[in-house]
Amino acid sequence: MHPDTSLADAVAALRAGGVIAYPTEAVWGLGCDPDDEAALTRLLRLKRREPAKGVILVAADLEQFAPWLEGLDAERRRALTTPRGTPTTWLVPDNGRATALVRGDHDRVALRVSDHPLVATLCRAFGGPIVSTSANRAGEPSAMSAEEIRGIFGDELDAVLDGPLGGHDRPSTIRDLLTGRVLRD
Repeated sequence: MHPDTSLADAVAALRAGGVIAYPTEAVWGLGCDPDDEAALTRLLRLKRREPAKGVILVAADLEQFAPWLEGLDAERRRALTTPRGTPTTWLVPDNGRATALVRGDHDRVALRVSDHPLVATLCRAFGGPIVSTSANRAGEPSAMSAEEIRGIFGDELDAVLDGPLGGHDRPSTIRDLLTGRVLRD
């Protein structure tokens, strides 16, 4: 893991099946290609997270989630684009596109369009959504800096894309698209 990973190096690491760390709206995240089962397994092992919990996918825009949104009616799609004033992760019915490690033991997949410029740039450069889960070991506080990432994970990651957090004081709200119920505020 190099402390000065470039965007190109982070994208190359993702494409090679690597696990990376990057700043998000409120905390640092760990990410990988959501279609790479070996990378997802490694990410969950690094985090010490139960696969049953599933992970969040983050994208630059709603279009990057098109395969996960097939079958949703226009009203539901509109809800996904309604401004909320805070980052919102939506639990969307799984249409069969999400892998078991992404979905966990749920019938929904967690999707968030990021307003963080570096995250959006990373997803555009990668060409699609990436996994976004807090950068920490399960049950521990989330990392808030590249320095904390290095302290937690040492050289276990393939890239650390340094940059500022997005200025929010807490992780995204998690809301069920079908029921409107808030699972994390």
